[in-house]
Amino acid sequence: MSREILTVVETVSNEKGLNPEDIFEAIEDALVVSTKKKVYTEQPEVAVRVAIDRATGDYDTYRYWTVVADEDHEMPACQLAITDLDQEEWSIGDIKEEQIESIEFGRIAATQAKQVIIQKIREAERALVADAFEPRVGEMMYGEVKKQTRDGYIIDLGDNAEGYLSRDQMLPREQLRAKSRINAILYHVNRENRGAQLLLSRTHPEMLSALMQKEVPEIAEQIIEIRNVARLPGTRAKIAVKTNDHRIDPVGACIGMRGTRIQAVQQELDGERIDVVVWSDDPAQFIISSLEPADVSSIILDEDTQTADIIFSTNDQLARAIGSQGQNVRLASELTGYKLNMMLEEEYKQRQENESKAFIELFYDRLEVDQDLAQALVDIGFTSIEEVAYVPVDTFYDIEGLDDEAIDMIQERAKDVVIADELVKQQNMKEPSQELQELEGMTVSWAYKMAQKDIITVDDLAEQAVFDLEDIEGLDSETAGKLIMKARESWFDE
Repeated sequence: MSREILTVVETVSNEKGLNPEDIFEAIEDALVVSTKKKVYTEQPEVAVRVAIDRATGDYDTYRYWTVVADEDHEMPACQLAITDLDQEEWSIGDIKEEQIESIEFGRIAATQAKQVIIQKIREAERALVADAFEPRVGEMMYGEVKKQTRDGYIIDLGDNAEGYLSRDQMLPREQLRAKSRINAILYHVNRENRGAQLLLSRTHPEMLSALMQKEVPEIAEQIIEIRNVARLPGTRAKIAVKTNDHRIDPVGACIGMRGTRIQAVQQELDGERIDVVVWSDDPAQFIISSLEPADVSSIILDEDTQTADIIFSTNDQLARAIGSQGQNVRLASELTGYKLNMMLEEEYKQRQENESKAFIELFYDRLEVDQDLAQALVDIGFTSIEEVAYVPVDTFYDIEGLDDEAIDMIQERAKDVVIADELVKQQNMKEPSQELQELEGMTVSWAYKMAQKDIITVDDLAEQAVFDLEDIEGLDSETAGKLIMKARESWFDE
């Protein structure tokens, strides 16, 4: 039998290109399975190992046990309790084994070995394919439709490699026939042992990039760069390009003489309409270009939130910017990375008025300033209490009649509100009552810090002693005493 094992290893290794060590391990695994089935039928948890001599093909079989702590001794068939052994000789985690009679490498063991070897061959072949194609992810593949499955198509890529094009990675109305040849992007290599391995797509943005590179030599030569792509596969797409040579018009080069280049790409993509957009470092200009053919009246950017308000003078221009079923604005948003809010000039003016009223009410209510001052704060551009609290003092100098003392007072109030809001946000505590906040001598910051101590109402404060408030930052004992006495006045009024 030893010679038979060596023959199997040599034959399979030569025919399938497998490492001989992998085949020896497969045969060892098969002999273990056969031994357990033949000798330990009623004890499947028994631990067995087989060791084949790589030079002679002879093999020995061993049954083994793992040494465990007494409390972990749950499987006597493959475990030994430490107290049942000489503890000077054995430790937890040691392996105790004894040689048992080996079974012959007969028909059953050979069948088991064959199954394991076949599995290892498949794994090795998949690994070879993965190693070969993983560096090519994102590359366009050219292949022939081999056959149709329930959910897609098998594509013959040549050199015994097959790709899988699922229906959800195909263009919406696309139908393929056997033997037809197609282009597709390799977008993923599956290294798992199940499922298709080389996954193809005709809907990924990289598909459009690869086709443009194929049709436009300036892109292949990197004179023109593709900066971004947005697609509604089979319907419409936008591609942002930048020239590295100011003498070359990137849009004209991509479209080609009489549109020949772009038409070749559209034909490959089932008539998908493609807009070529000039990429710009200036996000406002980039957004305006991406919305063509619409004419933008004005644009307001917020780079922190990546949003932009796009204003149009007429309904006609707004409709062009939005496009059929919102396609144009959707693709422009995806291409630029900005959320685009589209509106007419009248709508924008109305929104500004509404926002101004809301900010005036905010400052009037929370900063305790009069309506005129609240209006003045809005007029010079304040849109939050945080801005009021932390902008440089000279920002306020545009407000007529506001001296440094008044500015300090406004900023202190704003800081108190910001701190109070942050405390509520971070600690999710109850808000102090309005009555407590308006108590004579009280600040908003102190009121919220008291709420942190479950002092919510004026009556709650009245029940406190001075030492209960001594750890509130900025509140000294004398002021704390005055606040408590002020809160107790309601007791005497009754």
